[in-house]
Amino acid sequence: MKYALIAAAAALIAAPVFAGDAAEGEAEFKKCKSCHSIVADDGTVIQKGGKTGPNLYGIIGRQIGTAADFKYSADLVAAGADGTVWDEASLAAFITDPAAWLKEKTGNAGAKSKMTFKLKDDQDDLAAYLASLKL
Repeated sequence: MKYALIAAAAALIAAPVFAGDAAEGEAEFKKCKSCHSIVADDGTVIQKGGKTGPNLYGIIGRQIGTAADFKYSADLVAAGADGTVWDEASLAAFITDPAAWLKEKTGNAGAKSKMTFKLKDDQDDLAAYLASLKL
């Protein structure tokens, strides 16, 4: 029992802590509205926005490159071809520099993303906000 508790404590210490603030992320979403909206599956509009990018409702936990009714770049589809799903950490890294993230994820030095915007600050907050929007 003692060793199980030690192992559990070690796992918690080793696990990444995601410290994003969802309320701050909601405010940060204004930078994303020109391209993205957040619309629930039942049609409820959570954040009105553009249609250049995919709907971001339920992105956390969704397989990369698979939102319905959106045509992703071939490289983003390839990034999710192995079944990888977005989590807060990967989404925060992606929005920091989409092309660099794709190059690292796919191993393709020429990988390109349709998303050219880079969020230089508050990526963790934005990812926490999107994670707070449950399916």
